[in-house]
Amino acid sequence: MKKIFYIVITCFVLSCNTKSEKKLQEVNLYSQRHYAVDEKQYENFEKETGIKVNVVKANADELIERLKNEGNNSPADLFVTVDAGKLYNARQAGVLQKVISQKVNDNVRQELRDPDGYWAPITYRSRVIVYSNERVKKEELSTYEDLANPKWKNKLLVRSSSNAYNQALMSSLVANLGADATENWSSAVVDNFARDPKGSDRDQVKAIAAGQGDIAIVNSYYIGLLLSSDKEEELNAGNSVSVFFPNQGVNERGSHINISAIGLTKNSPNKENAIKLIEYLTSEEAQEVYVNNSYEYPANPSVEPSEIVKNWGEFKIDKLNLNALGEHRIEAIKIFDKTGWK
Repeated sequence: MKKIFYIVITCFVLSCNTKSEKKLQEVNLYSQRHYAVDEKQYENFEKETGIKVNVVKANADELIERLKNEGNNSPADLFVTVDAGKLYNARQAGVLQKVISQKVNDNVRQELRDPDGYWAPITYRSRVIVYSNERVKKEELSTYEDLANPKWKNKLLVRSSSNAYNQALMSSLVANLGADATENWSSAVVDNFARDPKGSDRDQVKAIAAGQGDIAIVNSYYIGLLLSSDKEEELNAGNSVSVFFPNQGVNERGSHINISAIGLTKNSPNKENAIKLIEYLTSEEAQEVYVNNSYEYPANPSVEPSEIVKNWGEFKIDKLNLNALGEHRIEAIKIFDKTGWK
């Protein structure tokens, strides 16, 4: 297993707690998220409640494995990830319990919730198509399925198949179209690649700006980060493209979304504090902090996106049960392998 890096917001006492230490007001997070805005949120929560927030960071699979190994002795109260598929895996591994809070239910959009109540969304984003302002007209774009059209040959940019965001998108296609149709789609999309998949979502946008391709599949918030950057190269890249939300027709399902979300661990030693933190992170106050710093969409329907994001317009989301992004993950990975999506 890879080395797990620890980021300590406050003193994080693990399983060696004494009786007196256990009485401290604290909450312990295992988190995949790596954004500066999260530290700001935890600091604000501490100031408001007096509850210390302690964080261990690693990738989601490592954290799930750690929760399994620690069992009843785990100090973790909450598991935070940036992919609904990983939350599905955590539930299947038996390391989560239901989040019971009417306040959380009231705070978040119904279509973003786990129907079974094992996790709560914090933010969401769409996996959008961005296109060159110079070389592509908006009218040429329509759906994810149309990315298989030969007209995009040598023009499409995207990151690798090992990326969870691409795996989630492929899982949504399997759920919506079936495995055979999705495999055919993936084969055609691979034929349209402008280059072998590599780099981050931001790198795909930079490649469009450099003329290496004309369209790319990226998470929406990366465009917000580019457009708010103080680096000239990133600003130029962000301004070189426009955002397009696929599958917006009357009879179409809407654009694929994924979430950052938080699950309550099965053996949470500070369950009451953990629920308080979930309630806080989904509140209007905290949601405003998210949208204006990370350019994600708010899970709370009472909060509007940032001005940068609002400029892209409203869009219809795919209301697929987000657990499907985990249920179909294995099939999605097989399709990547079969079709040569590196």
